Amino acid sequence: MTALPLRGGEGGIGFDDLRFSPELGKLLVPAGRSGRLDLLDPKTRAIVEIAGFSSSREGPRGHSQGTTSADFGDGLIFASDRSEQSLVVIDPATRRINARIKLGGSPDYVRWVAPVREVWVSEPGSKRIETFRLAEKSPPRLVPAGNIEVADGPESLEIDPPRNRVYSNTWHDKTIAIDLGSRAIAARWSNGCEGARGLAVDTARGFVFVGCTEGKAVVLDAAHDGKVLGTAKAGKGVDIIAFSAKLSHLYVPAAEAGNLTVLDVGEGGDLKSIGTIVAAPDAHCAAADGDGNVYVCDPGKGRLLVFADRYR
Repeated sequence: MTALPLRGGEGGIGFDDLRFSPELGKLLVPAGRSGRLDLLDPKTRAIVEIAGFSSSREGPRGHSQGTTSADFGDGLIFASDRSEQSLVVIDPATRRINARIKLGGSPDYVRWVAPVREVWVSEPGSKRIETFRLAEKSPPRLVPAGNIEVADGPESLEIDPPRNRVYSNTWHDKTIAIDLGSRAIAARWSNGCEGARGLAVDTARGFVFVGCTEGKAVVLDAAHDGKVLGTAKAGKGVDIIAFSAKLSHLYVPAAEAGNLTVLDVGEGGDLKSIGTIVAAPDAHCAAADGDGNVYVCDPGKGRLLVFADRYR
């Protein structure tokens, strides 16, 4: 792995969500207390900074300051500001915040839901997902579109457009599927976790990947009522996982173990461990781009660790 320091990260950054946007061609890096959202070009490693978020002098422990989650959709970036409990809208061309709306609770994940042109924000403290409709694009205007209650959750948030579903977890052993038409919970699947955390989706094959904090990953079959197709061990402290459709690899970072487990996903959903890489203490979040690169957060040193996946 190679290290990629972020400006202002010397005292540590409480990273959380990392996300690659194929449309934008950038890795979205909400840099927590630094007060910035960083956009990383995977090819050049150049970083563009977007300021205007809340900042803090506190170190890397926890991720409750500033921006911690972001997503791209319809030419705009949507990001959280946990300190202000708000959702902001950014024009990536001008790198300016053009709109800000107050949230009803503390935000966790922010996701653009393309089939309904909405932004969904998970709020675990309120046990709900708050939704907003993009009413206008220029200038952007978000309109509240309702709430979806999720008992014992919601943890993580991933979109499956081909199946018109959104997935989330409870904090324990269930993965839920929300129908976009009715906005109701259509299914609750047992995922075999003691503590369910991160999610990733293979939309082509209908696989839903779940990271379990006790140290494993699970594959669920969305087409067959969440049937468990595969399970594999990883390090302890699993949180935010990532999937590469190009390589059919699942990346499972572990905060307690300080490593990254690379799992090969078979055609039937079976999982096989093909490598374990030393990362960093509290390395709990990962993202994969379209070129075979994996990015793992290093909160203590305020940097990203970049791994070029050469496993076959």
